[in-house]
Amino acid sequence: MELINSIDTAVFTTTFVLLENKPITFVTHEIEDGAWQFFSDDEFENFEDVARIVGFQEILNIDPSLIQLLEMEAGYTATRASKDCNWKIRRAG
Repeated sequence: MELINSIDTAVFTTTFVLLENKPITFVTHEIEDGAWQFFSDDEFENFEDVARIVGFQEILNIDPSLIQLLEMEAGYTATRASKDCNWKIRRAG
């Protein structure tokens, strides 16, 4: 089980979250490589065009409620309808 073990852990997010202050509504913890990804509801065709890598602390500064997901195991996702809603965690796939 690979968890975020440091606030310095690098995570993936998007320009929508970082530059447009869109709320994070979808989080993945990839089973293949243990990578974490934090998305808003925005759609995009090419992830590389909008992708950004930041430290987990920067994501926490944007949205402190993400601390609830620290122990989410690889292979799981978390979703919520809006920033005011509770996270729903489920196995990916």
